[in-house]
Amino acid sequence: MAGTQDGTLYLAPLGLGLRQGELLALRWQDVDLDAGTVTVAHTLQRLDGTPVLAQPKTDKRRRPIAVPAPVLASLREHRKRQLAERLAAGAAWQDGGFLFCSAIGTPPYSSNVLHRFQRQLAAADLPHQRFHDLRHACASYLLAAGVPLRVVQGILGHSQLSTTADIYAHVTPELQKDAAARMGAPLDGMLFYGAESLS
Repeated sequence: MAGTQDGTLYLAPLGLGLRQGELLALRWQDVDLDAGTVTVAHTLQRLDGTPVLAQPKTDKRRRPIAVPAPVLASLREHRKRQLAERLAAGAAWQDGGFLFCSAIGTPPYSSNVLHRFQRQLAAADLPHQRFHDLRHACASYLLAAGVPLRVVQGILGHSQLSTTADIYAHVTPELQKDAAARMGAPLDGMLFYGAESLS
């Protein structure tokens, strides 16, 4: 999948923590390849089958995100591929400016994206996953890498810090073990002589 639209489609939520609706709503005007940022400004919904760009539910969901270098490189290659597809489609191309689209420029159906994702997982002999699990993986990686919880909250667009903490509580025991190991180094060898009994 690397070097394909699907590869970028899966790498983006894994690297940016986007919800599927946010990902499919992204347009090139939301991406600054020079600055290395993506701005989440909309979510893609369908009303009676018609794609609609809706406003995020909260201000926290409308956010700029710094793009990791591998995702940025993938976006650059994806842009080149899409320009070639646009030329090939000619007059059939419907220019909505979407990052991820059909062969004629229209935004994909979220169900089609999910089914294709699951087919490709099965073909690679990988376990069944929800598309949303890419977002969860992003948060888990960030926390495991020691990124502060409040920064992770901002990347994910959670309104409350408690939401981030509650959803990713399963990561906390590993982080606590890591913190204990790090604290062990400066404490190692410290002995307290002459301490009075507390009894």
